[in-house]
Amino acid sequence: MAIKYEKLIPRFLGYVKQNTRSDENSTTIPSTKRQTVFLEKLADELKEIGMEDVKIRKVDSYLTAKLPSNLDKDVPVLGLISHIDTADFNSENIKPKIVEDYDGKSVINLDDKGEYTLDPAVFPSLKNYAGQTLITASGDTLLGSDDKSGVAEIITAMEYLIGHPEVKHGEIKIGLGPDEEIGTGAKHFDVKDFGADFAYTVDGGPVGQLEFETFSAASLKVHITGKDVHPSGAKGIMVNSLLIANEFQSALPADEVPEKTDGRDGFFLLCDEQGSIDHTDMNYIIRDFERDGLKSRKDKVTEIVKSLNDKYGEGTVKIDMGDQYYNMYDVMKDHMEVVHLAEQAMKNLDIEPDEAPVRGGTDGSTISFMGLPTPNLFAGGENMHGRFEYVAEESMEKAVDVILEIIKLNNDNKK
Repeated sequence: MAIKYEKLIPRFLGYVKQNTRSDENSTTIPSTKRQTVFLEKLADELKEIGMEDVKIRKVDSYLTAKLPSNLDKDVPVLGLISHIDTADFNSENIKPKIVEDYDGKSVINLDDKGEYTLDPAVFPSLKNYAGQTLITASGDTLLGSDDKSGVAEIITAMEYLIGHPEVKHGEIKIGLGPDEEIGTGAKHFDVKDFGADFAYTVDGGPVGQLEFETFSAASLKVHITGKDVHPSGAKGIMVNSLLIANEFQSALPADEVPEKTDGRDGFFLLCDEQGSIDHTDMNYIIRDFERDGLKSRKDKVTEIVKSLNDKYGEGTVKIDMGDQYYNMYDVMKDHMEVVHLAEQAMKNLDIEPDEAPVRGGTDGSTISFMGLPTPNLFAGGENMHGRFEYVAEESMEKAVDVILEIIKLNNDNKK
């Protein structure tokens, strides 16, 4: 069967081989030089395919470009956004593997030794891809489908429109940005300069996902100071920061963790812990769909800190805690026409929209609160952020189909 978008998969495979991992400990924009290098390459590509007004904005390092309208009337300007960084997992020397005509039941060996596998017994989603072509990593890295699938899909859609001028469309703006995975990429996004009336991030998971409700999120860093002395004379003197860290974790609700929650349940997640008797650092993320729920969780942390400091001395436990983003539904509920447009596009293509609240967040959360309604479209990936990530070629093609269908439907909207 002929491939509808001949450059889509080669483009994607080229993208994922380039390390664009972000760094939450950096203070630069973007957080890593390698992201700038990749954005510069994408800028050259956008110019080559015929996009206009291609630039990398200094304020936020977003690569933006414009496809002018070929209509004889004004329609709303549509924005398409994705991020180019990858998550906090090994992203060096990515070697994508292609599994053609997958049968939906076989175990896929990611590495040559078979140490890491994609097993339908562990990952039931594999059963949905019988007869399709899967792209995986090779066991020791992530793949980067999140969100280089979205980047490839947006650029492929633009290339298609440029190559098919008979397809009518309004003005389209695209934005490809850094540092989404560390929650800082969209904080400096310039909505006015971008110039869209509404937008979509192309950063979701499997086919059909249409997300306009996200977690509200906070980050938490816990710093515990102990007192290290020789154990021979430690009685009444030593303060073991590692044990205090255990007390802190034990004081949080044991069942309110990702592995024990789903649906609209929130959670606390201990992401990293490093320490010694003298000092321990713990990194958490806190999630809840309701703003009040997020506040309650932060209040719980504050109570625990006070209790431990009362017990061990003021200043023993210090925290850095701050909000990252809020549930985009607070904005989208007043702009549901943007959601309905995507729903109709999917239905026109016989794709059933999956509108379950996303147990995560996107740049669209931040951008929506800046005044640009930006729900999230599927990009196709599964098992993001680790070595078991994969995406189906057919899913990516359908994502391009949906983008083009939204563009066509927008022709009937009034500016």
